[in-house]
Amino acid sequence: MAKRALVVDDEKTIVKGIRYSLEQDGMEVDCVYDGEEAVDFARNHHYDIILLDVMLPKLTGFDVCQQIREFSSVPIIMLTAKNDDMDKILGLEYGADDYITKPFNILEVKARIKAIMRRTESKAEGPEVRTYGDLSINDAYRRVTVGDKEINLTGREFDVLELLARTPGRVFSREELLEKIWGSAYPGDVRTVDVHVRRLREKLELNPSEPVYVRTKWGAGYYFQA
Repeated sequence: MAKRALVVDDEKTIVKGIRYSLEQDGMEVDCVYDGEEAVDFARNHHYDIILLDVMLPKLTGFDVCQQIREFSSVPIIMLTAKNDDMDKILGLEYGADDYITKPFNILEVKARIKAIMRRTESKAEGPEVRTYGDLSINDAYRRVTVGDKEINLTGREFDVLELLARTPGRVFSREELLEKIWGSAYPGDVRTVDVHVRRLREKLELNPSEPVYVRTKWGAGYYFQA
């Protein structure tokens, strides 16, 4: 599946250049031009990387970064027109993974993106057990336990839970879950997602009608509550 990037900058010529270069490398690219729209896109779509300008209309890049970090750990590279150490330090303090000073060479941007993605992917591939209250998810062995009880999930049920739990609080639409887990060629519809979520709740939750972990954002989709 192609990697997906969000480019956020109010200078449209810069956005156009970055978009063209990343698409040449096979990436899917969304572009927005103000801070509020950036937060909205990050909340409602999945991205592998975000390129985020510091100086934006409506919300600064620092504010955007801080808000995104409340619901997502997506890698963020800050773009700053100022050759000022304080801007760089602030960006990292607010949760950015890297920074690049304008004017920049697009080859440097692409190299930074690749380096961050390699780190992210190697971290995701390693053995990992995540615990949320009584719930534990072992990614390496694809095992789930609630308290001392191992929960028998199907492969797809585990995939849904793992995807949701990797970014607690981030809302995935039913269409997005269907595409990411079943693939774009899957002939079924979004009711498949609803069935798997219902089964997950029946297996994980003490009271499936009032779920603690796999929650619904009405009109938007599903998310994991850590």
